[in-house]
Amino acid sequence: MSQQPLSSSVQPTDVYGGDEVSALVLDPGYCNTRAGFAGEEMPRQVIPSFYGHVDGRDLFGDEVIMPRAGFEVRNYMNRDSVVEDWDAATRIWEHMLVQRLQSPRTTPPSKNGLNVGEDGDVQMEDSGADQDAADALERPLAENPLLMTEAPWNSAKAREKAIEVSMESWGCPAFWLSKTPVLAAFAAGKATALVIDVGGANTSVAAIHDGMVLKRSVQRSPAAGIWLSGQIRSMWKSNDPKVDIVPTFMVENKKPVEAGAPADARLRTFPFPVTDTFRAFEEERVITEFKESVVEVWRGPGRYLAPGNEDYAKSQPGRVFEMPDGCNQMWREQRYRVSEGMWDETAAYPPAAGTGEEPALSKAQTIPALVKAALDGVDVDLRPNLLANVIVTGSTSLLNGFNDRLNAELTAMYPGLRIRIHAAGLTSERRFGSWIGGSILASLGTFHQMWISRKEYEENGAGIVEKRCK
Repeated sequence: MSQQPLSSSVQPTDVYGGDEVSALVLDPGYCNTRAGFAGEEMPRQVIPSFYGHVDGRDLFGDEVIMPRAGFEVRNYMNRDSVVEDWDAATRIWEHMLVQRLQSPRTTPPSKNGLNVGEDGDVQMEDSGADQDAADALERPLAENPLLMTEAPWNSAKAREKAIEVSMESWGCPAFWLSKTPVLAAFAAGKATALVIDVGGANTSVAAIHDGMVLKRSVQRSPAAGIWLSGQIRSMWKSNDPKVDIVPTFMVENKKPVEAGAPADARLRTFPFPVTDTFRAFEEERVITEFKESVVEVWRGPGRYLAPGNEDYAKSQPGRVFEMPDGCNQMWREQRYRVSEGMWDETAAYPPAAGTGEEPALSKAQTIPALVKAALDGVDVDLRPNLLANVIVTGSTSLLNGFNDRLNAELTAMYPGLRIRIHAAGLTSERRFGSWIGGSILASLGTFHQMWISRKEYEENGAGIVEKRCK
């Protein structure tokens, strides 16, 4: 019987090609961090990138954020969505990837106290197996390749630190780093696209061509969820009557009141001062609920401040929002005005002086200006293809009317070109676009030759990520 030649699938290779264990996908962001297994439709774990710090300990997850003495809320990222505190980042990522995603590991005999003899000595029957088990505990991801996402403007130093943590601390057999707009385009099935990502801390616009980010096209702005929260705060402060934010944790009980009437609630008292960072985090929860249920984007015609539009908005059905303490109010034209600053900087509420609210946007930071700047940075021949494949992703893009307004603005800016917007209909797909793209990519059989293997890392050092992950 003649011997068959080895196929490419079984030939020895220096690159990582293991597909027997599912890869992990980690998608860090300023507001939330998402993690799960490649090939799955949604991340298994989504926890706040904000974490608790009390008595010298860091606590991770939504369930641990509660009022207690000296409890501070921190974030391991800065507003540019770049890791600032690598110690905290490593711990929170390991908490998600190991403790929340992996099944519990057995403790090696030398550590569990079950093999201690009557004389108190540890009985080492199989020191080799014991050492292997100890090594497995120290290298918790030794069987899982890891795909991690990053912002398009991430620094080379931060990229090298990411692969260093994965290989040195966790023992990953393979690693890959991919930019979020590329993965969002991949999730939508597009190799060439204009990706508009409206997230929590930033709005970014990037042109993708044949699966690569065109660096000159990358634009970003703070016109995103947190800036919108600042607009809501400014609106509430200038409202008559003024709206005070009372977070849910402060309310012990409440009684229903008429619209516009003062709240009738009994508030909790604590035997310790509540920290400003914890209160701000809890206030943001209330504002997020207001954004999701009340705020709407003005669809047109024209911009909101155009003559007659505000009067028309006042005639439209309003939406009632009840604060945690029971006070409630009908919101009509204000719910359009509060988001208009993302499109027209002259319509934004001015930040209240001395309150630390989000600063006013410049014209160049509005979404239409970002799109124009991104398209101006690419070859003119590419623009028709990009505008025919506009991908909208990010949680703040879920504002009611966002896609209609974007389409109207792009049509006005580029009247001779066909505009086609692709936006996932499911809320979860819009929120987790880059994670879903990473899940699809890391599960492809053809992607296995792309991984940076441990052998490559050991031969070339952390700098390999700059050469390979472009």
